[in-house]
Amino acid sequence: MFETHEECLACLEKIRWNGTPICPYCGSTKATKYKIEHRYRCNGCFTSYSVTVGTLFHKTHLDLRKWFRAILLLCKLDREISIRKLAQEIQVNRATASLIVDRVQNAPLDQVEILREIVHILETLD
Repeated sequence: MFETHEECLACLEKIRWNGTPICPYCGSTKATKYKIEHRYRCNGCFTSYSVTVGTLFHKTHLDLRKWFRAILLLCKLDREISIRKLAQEIQVNRATASLIVDRVQNAPLDQVEILREIVHILETLD
């Protein structure tokens, strides 16, 4: 597993953008990276964005390490995991675990590929 939230963000950037940030609002590849945060400012439409915009992780405020662990548990296990057990495993409350399960189960097709890549990367790290 990844040690920090920032390592997870870097992994997600590699999966989604392969080194070149793409503005989720206008599609521009011209962006300036913020020095303090793991965010970008688009030089085309002048909006601020991160790699999580337009993904399952957008607006959750949950550490990506917990998301990645939950995805691994939900996608890799042959049997189903209960929301209560998932909440215990990733140390969140049941409402948060339920939100994660709902987002993963109802992920659009473009997000399913991201989930598969995350699972593949996490399996190679273990």
